[in-house]
Amino acid sequence: MTTFRLSALALALAFSAAVQADAATAKPASDSTRTLNQAWLQRLPFEDQTSFADARRGLIEAFAGRVENAKGQVVWDRMAYNFLDGNAAPASVNPSLWRMAQLNNIAGLFEVRERIYQIRGMDLSNMTIIEGDSGLILIDPLISAETARAGLELYYRHRPRKPVRAVIYSHSHVDHFGGVRGVIDEADVKAGKVRVIAPEGFYEHAVSENVLAGPAMMRRAQYMYGSLLPRGERGQVDAGLGKSTPVNATVTLIAPSELIAQPLETRSIDGVEIEFQLTPGTEAPAEMNLYFPQFKTLCMAENATHTQHNVLTLRGALVRDPKIWSHYLGESLARYGDEAEVLFAQHHWPTWGGDRIREYLADQRDMYAFLDSQTLRLINQGLTSTEIAEQLQSLPPRLARKWYSRDYYGSLSHNVRAVYQRYMGFYDGNPANLDPLPPEAAGRRYVAAMGGAAAVLDTARQAFAAGDYRWSAQLLNHLVFAEPDNRAALELQADTLEQLGYQSENATWRNIYLSGAQELRQGVNPQRAGNGAPDMVRALTPSMFFDYLAVRIDALQAADEDLRINWRFTDLEQEHALTLRHGVLTHRSGERHAQADIELSMSKALLDRIALKQTSFAQATKDGAIVVSGERQKLFKLLGGLEQPKSNFNLVTP
Repeated sequence: MTTFRLSALALALAFSAAVQADAATAKPASDSTRTLNQAWLQRLPFEDQTSFADARRGLIEAFAGRVENAKGQVVWDRMAYNFLDGNAAPASVNPSLWRMAQLNNIAGLFEVRERIYQIRGMDLSNMTIIEGDSGLILIDPLISAETARAGLELYYRHRPRKPVRAVIYSHSHVDHFGGVRGVIDEADVKAGKVRVIAPEGFYEHAVSENVLAGPAMMRRAQYMYGSLLPRGERGQVDAGLGKSTPVNATVTLIAPSELIAQPLETRSIDGVEIEFQLTPGTEAPAEMNLYFPQFKTLCMAENATHTQHNVLTLRGALVRDPKIWSHYLGESLARYGDEAEVLFAQHHWPTWGGDRIREYLADQRDMYAFLDSQTLRLINQGLTSTEIAEQLQSLPPRLARKWYSRDYYGSLSHNVRAVYQRYMGFYDGNPANLDPLPPEAAGRRYVAAMGGAAAVLDTARQAFAAGDYRWSAQLLNHLVFAEPDNRAALELQADTLEQLGYQSENATWRNIYLSGAQELRQGVNPQRAGNGAPDMVRALTPSMFFDYLAVRIDALQAADEDLRINWRFTDLEQEHALTLRHGVLTHRSGERHAQADIELSMSKALLDRIALKQTSFAQATKDGAIVVSGERQKLFKLLGGLEQPKSNFNLVTP
């Protein structure tokens, strides 16, 4: 049986195979890009240095080095971003993005207020440390065990070495739990010495969010985070929420020992009172804010950060709901706005002062409400998603000039299209777009209609020379898909995407454009990403495993082979009835077929070992660890014919 790839790690393990490309292939900014980027200096209040003061406030020790794993491989390299320090924005980087990249470069241990500390800039996310009466409460232990351990050791260099009494997961994304084994031992959790607290639904969503479409999300995440780009002013400079994600990382998960299930719930942890505010369906399916009344401090998890966030992440996911997101921000403002003196989140830097906190929360509330209401307004005027994105060029003026509403991670352009998708789906209502030709077939026809490849290339060159890069990119996309061996088209498209990247305020857009340019010039990197982390594999339920098997069956190839399988996991004492019919695999948990073609018995622990490539299905069957009776050959044919997901499929070429 071929193993399955777990991709709840799309924010981390997609980058474990990252290699640094030769930056020499990148070209300088064009005159058009220089002019456009220079104009940004007049568009936004660059003279306002408040964010830099806030980002440096409370710094105890700066971090400017590297974190390595047990093999001596670099996991996190702050030194790779030294080019940002103290330098003005080059022509090849949007000045607004350069500013954010410099802010995210301020790394180390910070005191937020008495008894509250943060590790920032040592991973994509922050780890917050609360000092309890006898020990520590940690919020969100980063992505990797290595960076979390290094962050905690940095804290211990300056504060008493008290034990960790509790870990709180603010939400179900991997950059907020993956480093947990770097700071606590699971045996202490099982013994009741350490509490692990999470919002209701955390465990299911932490594991399942990216499983079914995981391989495709992982591939697109390489573009989104620029994992294969060199670090530098013509390459990757930032990721919007932070610098980047760790490489060569150990991603872990320890199941929660306690769940927050009520909309508002107060608990005392090591002498610290915490009010938990559940915010399901906002930035994550399972998420919660935390208020510390004795410190008058509010943690907004990832619901309010110093950027406009994603309604739909560009790597792919289910569309989020900006309306409910805005609602919960409004609830936080109403409940805590008059009390909180400090606000922090699990990305970026804190905000101090009641007036500033109230303005910040109100602005964030209004921003997500704007995305929802104004997209719906224009939907009801008959506009399509691309037309709405073109018309809504800016947030309202006062909001647009706030640095924390800028497009560093999410963007107004792709967020309004996501809202359209949420309400209206892929179809824009125009019958001509109901059944469009795929890119290769359309490309050949467009090129022929425009007078052939030479004519298209000439028109694209004129558009490029005029700085009309969006049009040049659209023209050349047709030509590249019509003639993927046309070197002139590939090179000009790479040059075009590169200039679009240089101009982008959004870190993920920049990374996507520059990754596309790199692959047009150099081809797709053949190196494969890793298979996943043992903790995450073990956390997959049998139902998740069977769902993943189902999406790897070519239904038309298997359409004539009907099978009924009774699959028993001995260590879980669970029965599952699987049915293959019309090439579609379905399953029912806790049931058995009265008459089955195949009876299969094994342990879930063995399935985990197979998934981690520690053994194989065939070997385990031979050894007697898997007991199969009935039509064994049909089972082996089914499992042997499962499609292997493609980890390196093309994005910018056919």
